[in-house]
Amino acid sequence: MTEIDLFDILQGQVAAFLLVLTRTSGIFFISPFLGSLNISYKVRACAAVVLAVLLFPVVVKLYVVEVPATTLLFAFTVVKELFVGWLIGLVGYIVLSAVNMAGKIMDMQVGFAVVQMMDPTTQQQQGMIGTFLYNLTIIYFVITNGHHVIISALAESFRIIPLDSMVWNTSLPQLINDLTAGVFLNGMKIAMPVTFAILLTNVGMGILARTMPQMNIFVVGIPLQLTIGSGMLSMVLPFYILFLDVVFNEMYANISIALKALAP
Repeated sequence: MTEIDLFDILQGQVAAFLLVLTRTSGIFFISPFLGSLNISYKVRACAAVVLAVLLFPVVVKLYVVEVPATTLLFAFTVVKELFVGWLIGLVGYIVLSAVNMAGKIMDMQVGFAVVQMMDPTTQQQQGMIGTFLYNLTIIYFVITNGHHVIISALAESFRIIPLDSMVWNTSLPQLINDLTAGVFLNGMKIAMPVTFAILLTNVGMGILARTMPQMNIFVVGIPLQLTIGSGMLSMVLPFYILFLDVVFNEMYANISIALKALAP
């Protein structure tokens, strides 16, 4: 009888650990830096296991984990736990999507869109400015310990949303919709200085083309766009770093709001 009870206890502990590991794995799919594709999946898998081992004793001290009795219910719980971890990473990834969008807009305006580079972090073709801004954002994210905040949010999620207690809140789709809309808004904010400078340049070149028809506008316009666009980008970089501080703080707040939307 004692052996059977011990087996049941161990079986419950293993199942609870698997649920913790599932939620932990979610942030390594899509979150900034931690979910980067240029990090080997073996490294990310090992990091998820190590993090789950560290968090599991904390979780079992917070509350008694009730493991689903049937395989079907356990599989459904696994999906819910994976969604919680994935949602934390998604909110962080939205910031990088805004940076990618801003980079593509500036590349098209300046004239760098014809030069495409393979971004190893996303496995997609990116322009020169887009790749530069993305890498700068990741570096600043790591320097300011943003990945620590993601891990802290994961640890806090076990207190806000106990294992197998996630509930679907009708406000969550609206929150995701607002965050998605923020991609376009923040992307336009980032690209606005360079875009406006190129707009004024094109207006000036149009006036020159009308007043001096003999001038080849294409020979003069393309190098001028490159020069003004690159110069404006270098001028706004210090303000871009300040803007990242605001966006990152907003991202951390949105992660907390998203977790509370799933709390029971």
